Amino acid sequence: MAAAGGAHWSSRFAFLMASVGFAVGLGNIWRFPYVTGENGGGAFVIIYLGCAILIGVPVLMAELLIGRRGQASPPASMANVAIENKRSPSWKIVGAMGLLAAYTIEIVYAGVVGWVLWYLFKALTTGFAGVDAAAAQATFSGVLQDNVGMLFWTLIGLAITGLIIYSGVKQGIERAVNIMMPLMFMLLLGLAVFNYFNGGFAEAIDWLFTPDFSKIGAATLLAAIGQAFFSIGVGMGGMMTYGSYLPRSISISQSVLIIVFADTLVAMLAGLVIFPAVFNNGLDPAAGAGLIFQTLPVAFAQMPGGYVFAVMFFLMLSVAGITSMVGLVEAVNHWAEERFGIPRHRSALIVVGSIAVFSIVSLMSYNVIGDVSMGGLNFNDIMDYFSNQILLPLGGLLIAVFAGWAVTREVTQDELAPIAGWAYTLWRFLIRYVVPPALLIIFIMGVSE
Repeated sequence: MAAAGGAHWSSRFAFLMASVGFAVGLGNIWRFPYVTGENGGGAFVIIYLGCAILIGVPVLMAELLIGRRGQASPPASMANVAIENKRSPSWKIVGAMGLLAAYTIEIVYAGVVGWVLWYLFKALTTGFAGVDAAAAQATFSGVLQDNVGMLFWTLIGLAITGLIIYSGVKQGIERAVNIMMPLMFMLLLGLAVFNYFNGGFAEAIDWLFTPDFSKIGAATLLAAIGQAFFSIGVGMGGMMTYGSYLPRSISISQSVLIIVFADTLVAMLAGLVIFPAVFNNGLDPAAGAGLIFQTLPVAFAQMPGGYVFAVMFFLMLSVAGITSMVGLVEAVNHWAEERFGIPRHRSALIVVGSIAVFSIVSLMSYNVIGDVSMGGLNFNDIMDYFSNQILLPLGGLLIAVFAGWAVTREVTQDELAPIAGWAYTLWRFLIRYVVPPALLIIFIMGVSE
């Protein structure tokens, strides 16, 4: 049982950069600050951190240990570990669910990354000079009606992702993330410092971190659990795939704490990048998904140094989008390479090419076929519901059950070593008795919406 081509990370740094890059995506950067502000600010942050530690950390540890133990794609890793523990190889279905989730998410996500790249181009060429609210809204509406433009930039994003995957684990993924992730962190810090001196910083701190416990309820708790689980990137095959490349010399438990800390730090920094600009220019902080494409360009047009800020911001978003796409595509590519016995460069072309074809349907759902629906949901809505409301929570639940109940104590303890006895006992308690009911609630709530 060996990872495809015997590939392994050359260092813990490379593994951490790839894993953090996969976990940190566009939704993580804009959604976390927005949800935080709407759900009690600092009170939500406290609950989120608790959920990340009690739910996100145990599941991520489980997914990485299964990947490293199985040394294959997610379906084969699940089957290999199940057989080793005298369980049914049918557990491979859980790994397949993760791959299906990754593929489904990527179809829609590729188009959104295309928007970001297009806006990076707009920032480079115009800096959004003279843009007001009406112009920003008209620009974004124009983007959604321009299928040729959206397809062009979507294909650019997929081409960059495909080239990284095509080049392999060490020459492609490692080389890319070792450059792109430090760049993203530097851009985030630079933008946060810029905002500190440019105004609006105190209001952003208040919006994000002032506890308002009157807003805390069952829905807030559910939002915190969901944000913690999904933002870390488990349940979609990427982390299990990255785990299969993980050498025995690298500690899973220590690495997971770093990944979750870095993922949360990026989300916090993103709030200090986005909201000072919003408050300083009297814009709506509750603009939601439109914040990036319709609200912030107005802020860039009004602020001193707006051109530089705009370019740095969309460059940072582009890096976050590409590194997440790499993790999603690599999970599927690893499986295709293994399942059909074809070389990496051929599987990369097939996987990325198929995503590009389905992305055309996704892009047309914003205009031409937007009214074509099933149960009131268009193509993109169906893809989003199927992946986020069904596959991810159900897959995460089953991974927790598998690691906690189907895999022996000896195997999990061996994979998580070196880990303190009390820490292992806590992990095993959480993965058996806390995580499954929490994810079951998320799944039931998601399906019943």
